Amino acid sequence: MNETGAFAAPNLDWLEVVNPEVCLGHVRHAVFDFDGTLSVIRRGWEQVMIPLMVESICDGHPVPSGLEAEVAAYVDRSTGILTIKQMAWLEEAVQRYGLAARPQSARTYKRIYNERLLGPVRRRLAKLDGSQDARDALSIAGSRRFLLDLHRHEVTLYLASGSDHVYVLEEAEALDVASFFEGRIYGAMEDTEDYSKERIIERILSSHDLAGEELLVVGDGPVEIRHAREHGALALGVAVDEARRQGLSPRKRERLLAAGADLIVTDFLHHEALAALLVGAQAH
Repeated sequence: MNETGAFAAPNLDWLEVVNPEVCLGHVRHAVFDFDGTLSVIRRGWEQVMIPLMVESICDGHPVPSGLEAEVAAYVDRSTGILTIKQMAWLEEAVQRYGLAARPQSARTYKRIYNERLLGPVRRRLAKLDGSQDARDALSIAGSRRFLLDLHRHEVTLYLASGSDHVYVLEEAEALDVASFFEGRIYGAMEDTEDYSKERIIERILSSHDLAGEELLVVGDGPVEIRHAREHGALALGVAVDEARRQGLSPRKRERLLAAGADLIVTDFLHHEALAALLVGAQAH
């Protein structure tokens, strides 16, 4: 601990300290992304969204040169925002390319996307048998224990996702993590951006009169990390290989670095030490 009461960032093989000036040890509130940060129930959503976008833009016409790369790049950099915003981009791209005979609204594209994604989601949820082992198989390694550790340290927890609220709530309950957030679960709602990650971060900082380092933002996407840095919060990136539920995803690490993450982990297997470091306690 230094003279400001903050813990210096340690040299640990499981924690990448990107920002050497980061101020640790003061976290009182924490906002978590859900998909890819705590849950792998929706793993592979990109392989649903990208083909849908290309298909909608081309409408049976040959795929224009560079379109697939454009769509993939957009989906990558927009990871974490409200799904309806991604579909608004698709609506604009359909109009811009001018190939579709019957362009649809962003809301219609979102409905089609959700219908396609819910197939694999339902199949995964059907495998849950009430055991913790089954829930762990659909969670990032150590994530539930990390939430438990923060909760024990009296950190107020929030869950924020770009996916629809009804699905986020259902899936958080299926993984038995909803209770940690005590009603503070925010998924996308129709016709409002009140529950966007940026608005949630702003409201927490303002309503609790927090200094930036007292709010932790945890996520695997660039959107929540950028918002955290813009508002002075502590940004913890999760560069996890979702197929294995642990270990490094080099692509995720690359985009988290570009977004400005202060710290990067690959999973939460060192949950106790990580929580202690963030709140300024000693690990047991």
